[in-house]
Amino acid sequence: MDKVTLIMDVLDEMFPDAKCELNHSNPFELLIAVILSSQTTDKSVNRVTETLFKKFNKPEDYAKASIVEIEEEIKTLGLYHNKAKNIKQTAEILLKDYGGNVPSTREDLLKLPGVGRKTANVILSVAYGQAAFAVDTHVERVSKRLQIAEETDSVLEVERKLNTFFPEHMWHKLHHQMIFFGRYHCFARNPKCHECKLTSICRYYKTNYKNKEK
Repeated sequence: MDKVTLIMDVLDEMFPDAKCELNHSNPFELLIAVILSSQTTDKSVNRVTETLFKKFNKPEDYAKASIVEIEEEIKTLGLYHNKAKNIKQTAEILLKDYGGNVPSTREDLLKLPGVGRKTANVILSVAYGQAAFAVDTHVERVSKRLQIAEETDSVLEVERKLNTFFPEHMWHKLHHQMIFFGRYHCFARNPKCHECKLTSICRYYKTNYKNKEK
């Protein structure tokens, strides 16, 4: 079995229903949630958006609100000062330049404050069903451990290698499966190597875990 098929088969077996865990009901809510998720867990973001989205549910609401008002709603999250500022400015830009809609091109998404390439790719993939492979810390770690990418590769280099490694029609599903694999199995510390079916291709296992068994 080739490496691509092995990874896809194992991830399908482990996480057949992997999906975005940020609660949202439209592209705008997803955009806000992803901006809030920077250096924060999805669970923490979901606790905040449960009440945030009831009070602010469209760009106009954020544009009219003061930064202090937005901060009050998201202050349990890290970097909340910058996130509040970025969200307000993003809402204003959406109203001014995009008719209040979230753009569906990477070029336009990257013009929004607080939106980097990873966030843009999440929006393109999850909200609009476009082929895009978002590389977060989990995807980066898993890609390097499974020797899809090199340890010294930048996030952009990891993304490019993933795009070449896996068939395009699988990117959407694999993006979520690799996040789940990193989040619930292949932890940064003490990954579950003892029950993993990908140790034969894992750089971490060969250099760390395997040596401990000797």
